[in-house]
Parts: sequence; C-alpha cells; structure tokens
Amino acid sequence: MTIQRRPTGQNFFAPLPTKFRKYKRVSLIYQFIRFVILNAKMLRMVRKH
Repeated sequence: MTIQRRPTGQNFFAPLPTKFRKYKRVSLIYQFIRFVILNAKMLRMVRKH
C-alpha cells in the first residue's frame, strides 16, 4: 500500500517566520550591513578578473 502525497495537501506548508526573522526583514541597520557585505563580495570578484 502506497501513500499518495499531493503538493496542495496538508503535508506541505511554508514555515512561519520568527520574530527575529521579521525584525531582520524590516531593520534598516541589518539591511545596510548586508548591503555592505554583498558589495564587498562583488568588488572582490570583479577585482579577481
């Protein structure tokens, strides 16, 4: 006997974000820090080539 799963069934659901995750999404300070880190990584890649 096999169990058939459907993508629209209750077996598949998106996890709810935590309070900390919600804070990181709206925090301008955190976003600015991530922006600087991302730009530093891009500059490092561009300088290598």
